[in-house]
Amino acid sequence: MKKILYFFWISLLATSCSADRTTLNLSGEWKFRIDSLDKGINEQWYLGDLNETVILPGSMAENGKGNPVGLQTKWLGGIQNQKWYEDENYKPFLKKNNFLFPFWLIPSKHYYGAAWYQKTLTIPSSWKGQSIELFLERCHWETQVWVDGKKAGTLNSLGTPHRYDLTGLLSPGEHRVSICVDNHIKKVNVGTNSHSISDHTQGNWNGISGEIKLIRKAPVHIKSIGIFPDIQQKNLHLRMEIENKKDKAFQGTLTIQARGKKPRIKTSGQLIKEITIKTGNTVSNIYYQLGKDIRLWDEFNPYLYELDVKLKTKAGEDSRVIQFGLRDFKVKGSGFVINGRPLFLRGTLDCAAYPITGYPPTNDADWERVIQICKAHGLNHIRFHSWCPPEAAFFAADKLGFYFQVECSSWANQGSTIGDGKPLDQWIFDESKRMIDAYGNHPSFVMMAYGNEPAGRNQGEYLNLFVNYWKDNDPRRVYTGAAGWPVLEANDYHNLPGPRIQGWGEQLNSIINREAPRTDYDWTGKLTPDGKPIVSHEIGQWCAYPDFKETEKYKGIMKATNFEIFKASLKAHHMLHLADSFLLASGKLQALCYKADIEAALRTPGFAGFQLLGLSDFPGQGTALVGVLN
Repeated sequence: MKKILYFFWISLLATSCSADRTTLNLSGEWKFRIDSLDKGINEQWYLGDLNETVILPGSMAENGKGNPVGLQTKWLGGIQNQKWYEDENYKPFLKKNNFLFPFWLIPSKHYYGAAWYQKTLTIPSSWKGQSIELFLERCHWETQVWVDGKKAGTLNSLGTPHRYDLTGLLSPGEHRVSICVDNHIKKVNVGTNSHSISDHTQGNWNGISGEIKLIRKAPVHIKSIGIFPDIQQKNLHLRMEIENKKDKAFQGTLTIQARGKKPRIKTSGQLIKEITIKTGNTVSNIYYQLGKDIRLWDEFNPYLYELDVKLKTKAGEDSRVIQFGLRDFKVKGSGFVINGRPLFLRGTLDCAAYPITGYPPTNDADWERVIQICKAHGLNHIRFHSWCPPEAAFFAADKLGFYFQVECSSWANQGSTIGDGKPLDQWIFDESKRMIDAYGNHPSFVMMAYGNEPAGRNQGEYLNLFVNYWKDNDPRRVYTGAAGWPVLEANDYHNLPGPRIQGWGEQLNSIINREAPRTDYDWTGKLTPDGKPIVSHEIGQWCAYPDFKETEKYKGIMKATNFEIFKASLKAHHMLHLADSFLLASGKLQALCYKADIEAALRTPGFAGFQLLGLSDFPGQGTALVGVLN
């Protein structure tokens, strides 16, 4: 009830004060209806009132909507062993719980399909004749929008905001906005194990998280700005796109000013430029000289600037303030350098497992907490496994000095492929462009891949095209085709699984099993002949025994019912009293194995870095308690 009242008052305040604002906050109560039979569009639900309510931002599960989890639940992704329940030892457990749990975290409610969200809003009179955009920060997954019964469009990005141009559909006065959110896999199959959609990590949730708002803009406004720093020349190349929604050209004045944030440093001052803006989109390339005194960004000194851009035409005024950093991240020999200084990546994976909400956070404070924990354990890098984080993660990493490898929300394997002419091929290019447009100015965004461990007969040809496209169009970061494989000629660097003390299929023939402990080996023999940087892929897959005391911490949407299965197994074998001893012994071994993996990487000449499978536990694919943290 407190949450409902909070969002009610926030929504009321935003609506009542919006006449002089450029945004209208749509957070709060929305009408709602489940569309499990996919009949809402045919029956034109957008023309009538929906019969339930929810609070947005949020998911269906957070609002208590969806189906109970049971034997008929249709899960996306993971490896579920269906045979354990045949053991007589587990019959009491099954009788007590009345259904089969999967071996991963499960949500309090589950839903796979379409659901409708609807809100009646009032556009202030001061917005007349203006351009209006609907901004939905993080949707899961596809959205379709109607305004007063008129279709506004369909979007299906997993890693960037859904932005709808509602100019012409919204005029001053009252309007009904209806949104259909569908977490089905439709034409585009990113892969059921992709951490962007699978049930075994964040959960295949349905809803909208983050900011939900309308944005008012002048009819002639700044659509996008790409900031390309040149630290040698001490200038900025600005790729600016201006949108003109009028049917005539305008003369415009651009005023551009860069400022250092904290501490303030002097720059060259304002640049004023006159431009002609044609109907539609106008692209301008502008160079801004910073001045002789600049400060660079890296993990030790994450200095940040702001770019303040103002556009003035007879159609109105528009402005943008964009955060950026001055850095040069590139390949040198078999390693990386940042601003000319050698860099070794010490990374972990983020697999989108956020059990309290069941989806990743969208606020700066939560992401600062995550990154501070990583830094406290000696890391400087996160790879986002088959998903792209929201902008708050980039802001936090910019502030704290942290390096990101970001991926296009796909693990095209086990039922999905790339390079074979399927809709996913075009979607990945489209999604990567959306990601670069949304997050490309952040200095923390230093690496990008299509996604994880691909399948597909033509994957090499396709990924070479992908990498070469981005190397030609945006040199601000380094690129690889995919995490895991393949080794490609186009790659700036390779993400490879070979450099580890226990390789796939080695069994008792690995370094850790075949030989006595020693510290005189390295991965020189596992480097590629092309001499490009190698970042080891998902090393250290060392599991510890479950900590059953951890179960009580799952107080949100996702529940650790997998731990209940493990506990029942231990009890059935009369060893429950040894649980803490198993945890202690396996945890000590886990830490020693991680130490051996990491030290081998650190002592390899010409090695570029490592990415742990996880600093924290991975809940999916049968549960992998690989983290030294829970």
